Amino acid sequence: VVPGVLGALVLVLLLENRIRGVRLLRSAFALPFAFSVASASVVFAVFYNPASGVLNGLLSHLGLGPVGWLTESRYALFSVALTTVWMNLGYNVLVLSAGIGSIPGEVVEAARIDGASGLRLARSITVPMLGPNLFFLTVVSTVHALQSFGQIHILTKGGPDGSTRTLVYSVYEKAFAYGSSDFGTASAQAVVLLLVVLACTAVQFGVLERKVHYA
Repeated sequence: VVPGVLGALVLVLLLENRIRGVRLLRSAFALPFAFSVASASVVFAVFYNPASGVLNGLLSHLGLGPVGWLTESRYALFSVALTTVWMNLGYNVLVLSAGIGSIPGEVVEAARIDGASGLRLARSITVPMLGPNLFFLTVVSTVHALQSFGQIHILTKGGPDGSTRTLVYSVYEKAFAYGSSDFGTASAQAVVLLLVVLACTAVQFGVLERKVHYA
C-alpha cells in the first residue's frame, strides 16, 4: 500500500514539471491500469523466470548469482508484492493526476508569488490539497491488498512453503482447491477477513481522515 501510493505521488509530482514529452510519460505511467491481473501476473512470471528471466539476466551482467524470485520463501512474498504495486500504480497515478488538475490555479500562483517552488510548493500546497485523493487511495489500496488473489494464484499458488498464502488464498484452498470442500473453515476465514477489512478501514477513517484537508 505505502509504496504504491507514495510511488504514484512522486511520479505525479515529477510529471508536473514542464518537460518535453510529459503527456507521453503520463500515458506510460498510467499504462498498468489497462492490464488485467492475469496479464500482469503472466508478464511478471516471465520477468521472474529463474532460467531466462529479465531480472536474473540483469543480475548475471552484474556478476551476481540467480535468485529464485518465486521459488525461495524469502523472496516470494516480496516478488508478489512488487507485482501488486506495479498493477496498482496506473490507477493511483490517474487519481492523483486528476487531483492535481483540480487544485485552483490561483492558490498555486499565490504560493509562487510568495516564493514557494519545488519541494516547498509540493510540501505546503500540492500534497495537502491532494489529501482527499491520498486518503481515498490509501483506503482502497488497503482493501485491494487484503483481497489479493489472482497474482498469488498465477505466480506462486500460495507457495513456497506457504510464504505467500494470504487469508483470501487460504479461503480458496479450504473451499475449492485440490478437491477440498471444507466450507465451514473457509466461511469462518471469510468472516475474519471481513472483520480485518472493517477494522483497518475504521482505523484509517479515525486517524488519517482527521488530517485530510477538504477544499
